Amino acid sequence: MDFNEFYELALKLKNLPLPGEDSHNKMSPQLRIQWLKDNKVKDANPKRAGVMALFYPDVEQETRLLLILRKVYQGVHSNQIGFPGGKVEKIDKNLMETALRETHEEVGVTPSEVEVIKELSEVYIPPSNFLVKPYIGLYPSPRPFVKEDFEVESLVEVYLKDFLDDSNHINEVLTTSYAKNIDVPAFKLNGYTVWGATAMVLSEIKELLRQVL
Repeated sequence: MDFNEFYELALKLKNLPLPGEDSHNKMSPQLRIQWLKDNKVKDANPKRAGVMALFYPDVEQETRLLLILRKVYQGVHSNQIGFPGGKVEKIDKNLMETALRETHEEVGVTPSEVEVIKELSEVYIPPSNFLVKPYIGLYPSPRPFVKEDFEVESLVEVYLKDFLDDSNHINEVLTTSYAKNIDVPAFKLNGYTVWGATAMVLSEIKELLRQVL
């Protein structure tokens, strides 16, 4: 889809109610759903993070969504697909500022050039004890991305049409940081299996976009 057309339609997202947990559960392993039934997130005293779902035009004005492949490191999210973003720092006034700052640090996007149009439902990640607040941002005049090599292995630039294509919704048996050989709903995007919290956020975005596109 041409980005100018997408931009005008995406602005309609501002007034839509969030699908929330129902959309998350479509992409959530049963173990996580059961954990949330048995536990209260606030009792875990989770760390906070903000992430940005960034939509932008490529050189042919086709709409794309930016994801990143994280580096291999000693942590539960090693070598996984995610959104630009990260944990709250003391300098951040709010979680949106966290998401914008981290997006700048990880992929070189200047915060003032991003139009944040929607805050999404929070997602709790039990293995890392993070409560993540996602945002949808529009980046209409993109400059070349500048990858932060210490944290980001590569950029994953997904066509909007591929993201919305239901044939890219799969189930895969995965071994995770907390379980072996579990059936996990996921997206297959640019050859990568996208699962976990990222897939849950994508599920909510997809349900919202379906209402305006």
